[in-house]
Amino acid sequence: MRSALALALFVSASIGAQSATAAEVVVEMLNRDKVANISNAYKPGLVKVNKGDTVKWVATNPGHNVAFVQGGIPQGVALFTSTAQKEITFKFEKPGIYLYKCTPHLGLGMVGLVMVGGDKSNLAAVKAAYVPPLAKKRLEPLFAEIEAAR
Repeated sequence: MRSALALALFVSASIGAQSATAAEVVVEMLNRDKVANISNAYKPGLVKVNKGDTVKWVATNPGHNVAFVQGGIPQGVALFTSTAQKEITFKFEKPGIYLYKCTPHLGLGMVGLVMVGGDKSNLAAVKAAYVPPLAKKRLEPLFAEIEAAR
């Protein structure tokens, strides 16, 4: 009986510890990032999270959404698209890099990246995913930051 109670307490503590370590990171969807002096931006443009963490995109300004870019996410992950002007969350269960866009403002360069678990294994595929030239240019410093990370 004592060992069953001890096991139950251990399992309960382990589950509690796992949920206590999961984090939520907030990304703003902005018409203008005044600090970076760019329009149509996610702030921050790159977030690094652990497996099981959640990213919450907040519609700070109207007219923006979040959509994974085809070819720019880990294999086996389904494409995801939110509606415009809504706060949305996504729990990242699979390590790797996720490229996402604002559908109406992709041509204006509105893209962002989430790196899960420090896993860079799909970086080449993410870099090869199609985005228009302004978006490609906005991704360059974010890719450099990922490449520099250990």
